[in-house]
Amino acid sequence: MSTVTDTPTGALPATATATAPAPASERVPAPRGRRAHTRRRHGFGFWAVAFAFLSVMAFATVPAPLYVIYQARDGFPTFTTTIIFAAYGVGVVGSLYLAGHLSDVHGRKPLILVSIALELVAAVLFLVWNDVTGLIVARLVTGLGVGTLTATATAHLGELRVRATGSSDSAKGASVTAGAVNLGGLSLGALVGGALAEFVGAPLMVPYVVFVVALAVAFVLVLVVPETVARPETRVAYRPQRMQAPEGKAPAFWAAGAAAFAALAVQGLFTSVAPTFLGTTFHVTDRLAAGATTFGVFAASAVSQIVFARLSQRAQIRLGMVLLVGGLAVLAVAAVLLQVAGFIGGGVVAGAGVGLLFRASIASAGALVGPERRGGVLAATFLIAYAGLTVPVVAVGAALLVIPTLPVLIGYVVLVAVLAVIAGTRLAARA
Repeated sequence: MSTVTDTPTGALPATATATAPAPASERVPAPRGRRAHTRRRHGFGFWAVAFAFLSVMAFATVPAPLYVIYQARDGFPTFTTTIIFAAYGVGVVGSLYLAGHLSDVHGRKPLILVSIALELVAAVLFLVWNDVTGLIVARLVTGLGVGTLTATATAHLGELRVRATGSSDSAKGASVTAGAVNLGGLSLGALVGGALAEFVGAPLMVPYVVFVVALAVAFVLVLVVPETVARPETRVAYRPQRMQAPEGKAPAFWAAGAAAFAALAVQGLFTSVAPTFLGTTFHVTDRLAAGATTFGVFAASAVSQIVFARLSQRAQIRLGMVLLVGGLAVLAVAAVLLQVAGFIGGGVVAGAGVGLLFRASIASAGALVGPERRGGVLAATFLIAYAGLTVPVVAVGAALLVIPTLPVLIGYVVLVAVLAVIAGTRLAARA
């Protein structure tokens, strides 16, 4: 049976120094007021949270290749698509502001369970209420769940890994996993949504049913994950997330936030209006092709983090800037020359750069404070990042009402590339 211990997080019992290293089956010290569990249970918890993180992030992009179907069915303009997407961004940013930091006080596991429950509600909404109003509400709820999860799961994965291995050095590997799962999940959802829409009947129902099952499994698995945050000794008054840099570390914090903003601005393009660009500019209307394009961009983001994990953080940032800017340049030229392969290929290269820049941003922000404040600082950084996923895309949608597609795309590419270079250079200087 599990026991409750008041041993502070990270502290070892006095007898530990006089004995041989504990076997894998021995319980590890628990945070204050929490149950103690074995290293093996923490190892299982790491993969359970990773699966839940993957499932939630994948569900977030399932509708991306389906927007063209909704648009053809209901006849709404591209700007309406960006409004539906913006509802997701508003949900993410609002949730990060209101609840993204609460896991530092109330624990990681409850916030992750709330996130999964919100995604299940969103999936049901997609199934039963799929006119434009219903899509906006469902995407808002999806965003609320994602915002509750991102910073919480990122922090939880690192803490579970350290407890499972007994080594603080393993936190770096956990951060690679968190970044890969975050962006890899986004890539997987778009591919699954596109493939199911292309090859299975009821394309506006089956993808959501599949994720109802996946999310339900994730919820059950997380129920048995160990908690890693100590219960507070006194009641902590609620306050929203402060958009404030840690004391004395404002330049580093804002450099990380700006780089994360620029990175997700690229991803926003491929989760909202890229399928429309493919259809109107290149006349590619295949649902699987739309999903595969988004998948390629996000998959490159996830894979680059793994492939280049051994590089120093400064080298990753510099390489990320080169790939991001170079990929966007190829994409823009391909759009002018009407070369669909170059458009997709440029997006994939830019996506690889996004992965490196985004991971470095999150790692830099998380390293600014100790574990007791990490959830809050990560939530603030994700809040800035997801503003990059939302605000530029809404601006694109508005611009498309009065300006042709190609000039809007070129302007977007130039602005994002300039911001990435400025923010990345400042981030690299502090790495």
